[in-house]
Amino acid sequence: MRILVTGATGYVGGRLVPLLLERGHDVRTTTSHPDREPSWWGDRVETVVMDALDPDQVAAACKGMEAVYYLIHGMGGGDFAATDRAAASNLVEGVCAHGVERVVYLSGVVPDVADEQLSEHLRSRREVERILTDSPARVVILRAAVLLGSGSTSFEIIRQVSERLPVHTVPAWMDSLVQPIAVVDVLEALVGALAYSGPSRHFDVGGPDRLRYGALLDAYTTHAGLRRPQVTVSLLPTALVGTLVGSLTDVPRRTVEALVESLHHDMVAADDDFVGALLPPGHRLVGLEESFRRALAPPAGDPQGSDPMGPLPQDPAWASGGDGRPAAAKVVDAVRDVLTDS
Repeated sequence: MRILVTGATGYVGGRLVPLLLERGHDVRTTTSHPDREPSWWGDRVETVVMDALDPDQVAAACKGMEAVYYLIHGMGGGDFAATDRAAASNLVEGVCAHGVERVVYLSGVVPDVADEQLSEHLRSRREVERILTDSPARVVILRAAVLLGSGSTSFEIIRQVSERLPVHTVPAWMDSLVQPIAVVDVLEALVGALAYSGPSRHFDVGGPDRLRYGALLDAYTTHAGLRRPQVTVSLLPTALVGTLVGSLTDVPRRTVEALVESLHHDMVAADDDFVGALLPPGHRLVGLEESFRRALAPPAGDPQGSDPMGPLPQDPAWASGGDGRPAAAKVVDAVRDVLTDS
């Protein structure tokens, strides 16, 4: 199949492309920075320049494609909702112009509440879903919450907070139910979406474990051999928690703030329909312990054939535990940022 992968330099896209190539597909990827060093699989794909806000470039990228993976979304900063809206609308125009038959979008778990009760981040995700579903293509949406794997934003927050804070202070509102899923299971579901023959719809995708966010932190620290007492506190403002966690970790602060705000709601799958509809027969979902073990494994010498759960060459500089600065320095930065914002 001829497939366009947008966002191929991101965490999921960078792991999806080699899997699609392994399965025999012809892949085109996009970049908005043509001078950037290509990914380790870059010589095996066609790459075109595409700014998601340029409708002509988006249409040109869609030309001749049978399916598009839409892995583009903002995570805060400026009017990211308007940017997401425009980018999704441009994709729909390109899909319509060139008769693309299928669009696969990786979204986030969206609680079943009114839009006004959602964080701005989740409202934008839901709006993008609606825009894409209005296209004539078959649209398959995967909604995932916490992705487990080295380099995943969610996993790196868990890892870096656990390693840098001697005590876990968990706001009562943040101790919601979560259903993490290993990135390898998400990748299989994404590939499986190419063969899905039903009507356009979304699938919630979650792993075999459901637990409170605080329990997820405990599970990680136990696996990593860390002792981190946990205290649940009330009345901590969302903005303050976002600032603290964003300053304490090396993950981009706006991204952290958006994810933290989402934890006001339980982030669990409404059903497990994706298992039968998208995954290969007999596929076994990866549990927490195996996910932690594989995510914390040292990097392989050759990325070709290496475990997508572990570190890979195209991962951001803040992956694999961060930049190595002492935890004390991070705490000082976090306190300074809180005082500056207050």
